[in-house]
Amino acid sequence: MATVAPGVTLRFLVLGDSLAFGTGAASSSHTLGARLTRTLEQAGQTVELSVVAVPGATSLDLAGQVRRAAAADVALLVVGANDLTRQVVPEQAAAALGAAVRELRERGTDVLVVPTPDLSSAAWVPSAFRAVVAGICDQLRARQTLAAEAAGAVVAPVAPELSRRFAADPALFSADRVHPSSAGYALVAEALAPQLTRLAVRRGDAAA
Repeated sequence: MATVAPGVTLRFLVLGDSLAFGTGAASSSHTLGARLTRTLEQAGQTVELSVVAVPGATSLDLAGQVRRAAAADVALLVVGANDLTRQVVPEQAAAALGAAVRELRERGTDVLVVPTPDLSSAAWVPSAFRAVVAGICDQLRARQTLAAEAAGAVVAPVAPELSRRFAADPALFSADRVHPSSAGYALVAEALAPQLTRLAVRRGDAAA
């Protein structure tokens, strides 16, 4: 596996909603930010983690998070689920995401975006409506992907596989049956680790 540049601290920023914050994890060490920080450290990188994600946030809240965030080298941005549940207009959600990415890129930050998950895998969704919910999620995710990539982000195409895994294993959900459990966050972090590590390696190569 490629390693990142040693001796240089990588400033790692996490933005977005409750999934980015880690709601449902049994410990702060089980959240996405903490798990991915350890992945980068295992690759030889010194990492400084900053989390400005807020549970309940929609894409419309990202501008405020970006304003509060300190300078960063690499950012993980997870958003979309609340845009659906709070009925944010998809065009507005995608535009707000694109604007946040653009601002981060103008600051020199490399951005990995995790768009809306497939909410149809959640236990609270009746089986008769799961296809409809999956389709709505797909539509928003497509808009998010176009906006994020146009603004210069890398988009993680992990939703379909993760949805299948979560639908097959209730233990991946926390007690609220909405957010991931610690095991669920481990699975998501594992899926994101290769792309995040590539961004860190690219960053290290550019600094060398």
